[in-house]
Amino acid sequence: MLRALAREGYEKPSPIQSETIPALLEGRDLLGIAQTGTGKTAAFALPILTRLLADRRPTAPGAVRVLVLAPTRELAAQIAESFRVYGQFMRPSPKVGVIVGGVSHRPQVEMLARGVDVLVATPGRLLDHMATRRSALATTEVLVLDEADHMLDLGFIIPIRRIVAMLPKARQTLLFSATMPKEIAGLASDLLRDPVRVSVAPSATTVDRVDQRVVFVEGAAKRDILVELMQDAAVTRAIVFTRTKHGADRVTQHLQKSGVGAEAIHGNKSQNQRARALEGFRRGDTRVLVATDIAARGIDVDGVSHVVNFELPDVAESYVHRIGRTARAGASGQAISLCDNEERGLLRQIEKLTRQTLPFTDRRSPIVTRSPGRPGGPGSGQSLEGAKRRDSGARSAFPGRSSNRGETPANGAQRSVRNNRFRGA
Repeated sequence: MLRALAREGYEKPSPIQSETIPALLEGRDLLGIAQTGTGKTAAFALPILTRLLADRRPTAPGAVRVLVLAPTRELAAQIAESFRVYGQFMRPSPKVGVIVGGVSHRPQVEMLARGVDVLVATPGRLLDHMATRRSALATTEVLVLDEADHMLDLGFIIPIRRIVAMLPKARQTLLFSATMPKEIAGLASDLLRDPVRVSVAPSATTVDRVDQRVVFVEGAAKRDILVELMQDAAVTRAIVFTRTKHGADRVTQHLQKSGVGAEAIHGNKSQNQRARALEGFRRGDTRVLVATDIAARGIDVDGVSHVVNFELPDVAESYVHRIGRTARAGASGQAISLCDNEERGLLRQIEKLTRQTLPFTDRRSPIVTRSPGRPGGPGSGQSLEGAKRRDSGARSAFPGRSSNRGETPANGAQRSVRNNRFRGA
């Protein structure tokens, strides 16, 4: 494993790894709270592989020694690949399998029949196989729940409890979550025995290296402003988030017609289509990946320079996970949110959750007034021009641009159009 880590360029452990690995090597249960992109997968994969190295008995047919539950297909595939990479020099190599929906059952049935050392699965498809008794979990030694809060958001709490009921009580259980709502606290209390608690970042905080900005924009202008953003040479690799599947397709088509290479990834796509789109994005064949929140967690692609929230998420916590797709592995990144008047309430929820006020630029027409939550909102008796003067000290939403200090909304907007670029966005 040290050879594998050296090959991957790992030099020192991240905070979550430093605090988690020793406890897991001792066999302790663990509750890990860490924001996305902090190295959680290696934090549990390395001690699990060490456990398998210490006990190299062959896995019995139909048996699963380690079970990892993940909320999405993409995250499941990524976790499995991490186990393979970290265990590439182990002899014999660990048997790692993936069980997800959207693909044929038959290869999964055959894989389960042979037995696996590490099975990474989404709860729904795993229950399908368990119902036909194609695999046994009675001898599973380790259970990992990754991104547990997202699994609860997707309605997996009942499937998770049904799966856990099939596992032996004498097991090691690890639960990782980016946030700690009451439901997760209750689940942890039920599943974990005297756990070590590791928290490397406050709940619902954003990565410091992400430069976050908001652009106030009229809804009809979002697509054109997005194209303007994507035409900047500084945007080398970007993920654009939409709220709906059809919205992702429409945005992708608009980008493609505008000469921007883009592919969509969402729940209506087949698993093969999603895998191809993600692989093309990872290789650099596609510069822009348009995604719904199915991709907000678990997509670990190096060099994502920008995340753009074409639409703000309905759930404020999703904002944290979306922008965590950039600034990974010590890099920096940019997160830009396009916010129309109807989304101002969602923006306030995000700022309340993350305990910060996001700098902004106004790209709306001069006659549009501000909504509540910012200076000059309805009922305040102020026009947009008056609000602009009050906000004149606000930073621009795009690094390298002025805040149009001292300008009226009209000439400031005209100047933005004349510039027609986003420096350093």
